[in-house]
Amino acid sequence: IIGFEKLGAEFTYNSEDGFFLLEGKNLRGVNLLLDEPSVTGTANIVMAASMAKGTTTIYNAACEPYLQQLCKMLNRMGAKIQGIGSNLLTIEGVDYLGGTDHRMLPDMIEIGSFIGLAAMTQSDITIKDVSLENLGVIPDKFKQLGIKMNFVGDDIHIPEQDVYEIQSFLDGSVLTIYDHPWPGLTPDLLSIILVVATQARGSVLIHQKMFESRLFFTDKLIDMGAQIILCDPHRAAVIGHAREQRLRGITMSSPDIRAGVSLLIAALSAEGKSVIQNIEQIDRGYQDIEGRLKKLGADITRVKG
Repeated sequence: IIGFEKLGAEFTYNSEDGFFLLEGKNLRGVNLLLDEPSVTGTANIVMAASMAKGTTTIYNAACEPYLQQLCKMLNRMGAKIQGIGSNLLTIEGVDYLGGTDHRMLPDMIEIGSFIGLAAMTQSDITIKDVSLENLGVIPDKFKQLGIKMNFVGDDIHIPEQDVYEIQSFLDGSVLTIYDHPWPGLTPDLLSIILVVATQARGSVLIHQKMFESRLFFTDKLIDMGAQIILCDPHRAAVIGHAREQRLRGITMSSPDIRAGVSLLIAALSAEGKSVIQNIEQIDRGYQDIEGRLKKLGADITRVKG
């Protein structure tokens, strides 16, 4: 909203319906320094600036592949955006945007989730059309957990593994995996990496730097038999079982999208029956998840509440 205001937009808040009304009849280019590299914030400002009068610069802009593809699409539509892929964008406003054809990137979070699923359940899975060049460090982070992957064209093949072993630093100290704005590891995959580590050989420290309270779901994994020490709201130490002890099924509730699918992965690898409540959270990020898992051989049923 602050970015829109600096471009010349006006907004009012309607307390009756709880909505903001923004009006931008005379947007003008401006130099912007974002407080944080927000993907949604950058995307909204880029779209508004594309047809504002004059030139807009956005410093500390997000540069995730999703933002890059938006800028490339806008350029094909007639926008004039420079600096794509960097944290400094320059947008020269135009009077008209035309139509174009565009193919959406695959969801990197979903790709990472299925890599973790394959490892946890000792499955042999091939993930097709992943846009490998846009996955950044994601494959490398799973490799640090000892997960083997084969890259065939634009596909990722995860072979069945009896045991995967977590790497350590050169001095023998425990590996730390943490999130960071792109091109670092997306915070949305930390919960997946955490649950996968519970059955690895070795230990890892998961450090959630960017958001609050995202590691509190670990109490459910502990109830399932995982060896996890929640050091503080941002750090969790995981001591892997090396498959010597399986997780056990329990009844639990999904607190959010990423933790929810992590619990689902844990349940698929666990011994016995698990019940996951509040699955609407999972549905927000994973379309027809139970249908696709059934095709992979999962014994999973959606029960209407």
